[in-house]
Amino acid sequence: MYKFMIVIEKVETGYSAFSPDLPGCVATGSTREETEQNMYNAIEMHIEGLLEDGIPIPEPTTISEYVLISDRMVNAI
Repeated sequence: MYKFMIVIEKVETGYSAFSPDLPGCVATGSTREETEQNMYNAIEMHIEGLLEDGIPIPEPTTISEYVLISDRMVNAI
């Protein structure tokens, strides 16, 4: 089983998503939920294409983490 991280961003027209471990694999949608589902479908199609072309599925290596910045620091700027 593979576990690919996706990044979902708010854009002017809705949402956009991509997976850093699958270059070129992107999706959009008008809601976050729609974008997430579209990205799931895009990843499936992307992997099917890789397999059809005889290209190995890349191992997921991307890690995400939130960095907390104190309100005190932000208010000081």
